[in-house]
Amino acid sequence: MKQARPAKKQSPQHPSKKSPAQFLPITSAEARARGWNELDVIFVSGDAYVDHPSFGVPLLARLLEARGLRVGIIPQPDWRSKEPFMALGRPRLFFAVAAGAMDSMVAHYTPARKLRRDDAYTPGNRHGARPNRATIIYTSRLKEAYRDTPVVIGGIEASLRRFAHYDFWEDKVRRSALFDAKADLLIYGMGENPLLELVERLQKGEPFASIRDIRGTACAASAIPETAGEVVELPSYEKVTADKAAYGESFRLLSREQNPGCAKVVIQQHATRYLVCNPPAWPLSGADLDAIYALPFVKAPHPSYKEAIPAYEQIRNSITTHRGCFGGCAFCAITHHQGKTIQSRSEQGVLNELEQLASLPWFRGSVSDLGGPTANMFGLSCGDKEAGDKCRRDSCLFPKICKNLVTDDAASSRLLAKARRVSGVKHVAVSSGVRYDLMERQPRYLRELVSQHVSGLLKVAPEHLTDRVTSVMRKPGHDCFERFRDAFQKESAKAGKRQYIVPYFISGHPGCTLSDMVDLALMLKRWGMRVEQVQDFTPTPGTLSTCIYHTGIDPFTGEKVYVARSDREKGLQKALLLYHVPEERKNCLAALRECGREDAAAELFGGNNRR
Repeated sequence: MKQARPAKKQSPQHPSKKSPAQFLPITSAEARARGWNELDVIFVSGDAYVDHPSFGVPLLARLLEARGLRVGIIPQPDWRSKEPFMALGRPRLFFAVAAGAMDSMVAHYTPARKLRRDDAYTPGNRHGARPNRATIIYTSRLKEAYRDTPVVIGGIEASLRRFAHYDFWEDKVRRSALFDAKADLLIYGMGENPLLELVERLQKGEPFASIRDIRGTACAASAIPETAGEVVELPSYEKVTADKAAYGESFRLLSREQNPGCAKVVIQQHATRYLVCNPPAWPLSGADLDAIYALPFVKAPHPSYKEAIPAYEQIRNSITTHRGCFGGCAFCAITHHQGKTIQSRSEQGVLNELEQLASLPWFRGSVSDLGGPTANMFGLSCGDKEAGDKCRRDSCLFPKICKNLVTDDAASSRLLAKARRVSGVKHVAVSSGVRYDLMERQPRYLRELVSQHVSGLLKVAPEHLTDRVTSVMRKPGHDCFERFRDAFQKESAKAGKRQYIVPYFISGHPGCTLSDMVDLALMLKRWGMRVEQVQDFTPTPGTLSTCIYHTGIDPFTGEKVYVARSDREKGLQKALLLYHVPEERKNCLAALRECGREDAAAELFGGNNRR
């Protein structure tokens, strides 16, 4: 009789699909139900607990769980006292703190510094479930409750505030979030590899205080560290606070140290101490990403919530195909957080997740998004690895597409075609943004997108169309958008569809004047395009646009850049793109008078132009 094979042991990175998904504990009762009297790592998050890979804290928590750790989450604790932070007890290794998927100040305030009344990451869309500067407040409460337990801060708020940075809401330069929070370690970027290495070294018995050399982390030191390689020293916090030229120089120096292949240790003095920032973590491989997204996510909010969470409703039927963006837009933080290197999942890994999504009882056949930060960057890479490891460009696309960039669209167009054939999937949308300058080299992807994955309207974000402004934004200009618009209309006609482009624009961006907005409004009028929403520029921490807003100077060229600072002017810029809205006509006329462009009124408010 043939002997039965022993059951194959499941790797913690590839959990059995037969195991029912189970929420991570958020209360001591839920931890005890698992037989856990003590947790190894406890995450504290400014977001509600949604067990979905699009939410950073649950993803990292699942990753540690897959490595055999006992992990819990304290979501949106009441920060007014220390007791909510003690809900799961003291962790054996450390607390991990994140303000949430957004910087807490961006989540709380409009570009006019007015308080928002909603929060998409909170049940019921309610405002007020997290404090201002959540990273600092959460860490303070944890130190109050457990003074000797290490606290690691991370997420986009800590990541982009790790150096001295301009804070729009206080209109001043603030210290590194690490010093303000009094945390023990800061993890920047996406965090998986730094977090895993930290845990592994702690498990081997290394004291927390001695772990200071992990890639993708920053720590405090009393002296300039001795390292094997060169150290880049930024102007001190005190200097960048007093001198805007020094602030620009600090940004320029730091921007050169973003490539993991050639980045050095970067330090910045704060009074008598130093912020020591190690080089960025290495990008994840496709196999690594496949393993992460195959972890046993429930893909639902924790059952304790009785109200809908808008951010979840938006992404519940979405699939992430890749990370990173090499666009290098001046106003965008994605490159600074996820990196410039595109980290793509395997085609089969994406299709496996699609099959799992299609099997869920609430799925009705429509995938809301198949993409990443920029949808048409899936599968792309630098064609010269040696050159790529030494590259210090902020963008592979601006001012022109790099000769080493592989722009082939075979992988992305093939994935779209296969995704449509997954059993149970009726429609696959691509809701992520696309770079239309890149798509000029991707005719197959454009054809697939237009013929099969656009439901009448395609949202694109040119942000502006006058070349002087798009140059400051590090975006393609007017001619490129026109070529894309024509190609889109041509492909739509071939597919027998009547479809339109919905463009998104930013008002009040550095470099943009009222006259520039008049020119943009006239272009849209002549093309028969109307916008319903205009994003007012918000100077968020860590971006080039914010540096220019604060200093009035491009740190790379040294040239002065016009900056609209008053709420009145920013409001007039926004009104010009809404010229077709009757309530905005008075503001539009005021804007035209102010910049001496009254002659444009007849065209703007006249009859319809061609579509």
